[in-house]
Amino acid sequence: MKNEKIPISIIVITLIVAALAASRLLPHPFNFSPVAALALFGGARYSNKASAFIIPLAAVWVSDLFLNYAWFGKFVPFYDGALLTYSAFALIVLLGMLGLKKFSAGRLLAVSLSASIIFFVVSNFGVWAFSKMYPLTGEGLLSCYVAALPFFRNTLAGDMVYSFLIFYGYALAAKNIPALRAA
Repeated sequence: MKNEKIPISIIVITLIVAALAASRLLPHPFNFSPVAALALFGGARYSNKASAFIIPLAAVWVSDLFLNYAWFGKFVPFYDGALLTYSAFALIVLLGMLGLKKFSAGRLLAVSLSASIIFFVVSNFGVWAFSKMYPLTGEGLLSCYVAALPFFRNTLAGDMVYSFLIFYGYALAAKNIPALRAA
């Protein structure tokens, strides 16, 4: 078996993804989170498609284990609706792969906004479908989305702030560190 070295760019990208996931454990306003930025960054930066999905989703899952422990008082591997939430993250990874092949501020803005909308629609559908907080009717679904609107502001702000910080921070680092340009 050939001993291959992992490129420094892949190590740095993985450390960024892990740091973003770990930052979810720090105090922050509700829904002001780096998760969409983490998914977009993984999708855009990992050249290996499997890694682009597996590493960001695994990082979110591990941080979810700790958040679930804090919320439920025990480790909960998957909460009700987790499949939908992780499906939204997978869609956001795909969005990063397709929408950020060519990087620009305009593309990042459009893709980050799209990621916010995807997460809002899918995650709140999961709340409606699995939480028993709303009747499983059209009116219940509408009520769920309306009740979630105040949280969307923080989702949108977090997605924009983290996405621009991470993508432009990495671009600046890559400009000054040639080994980072390989990814």
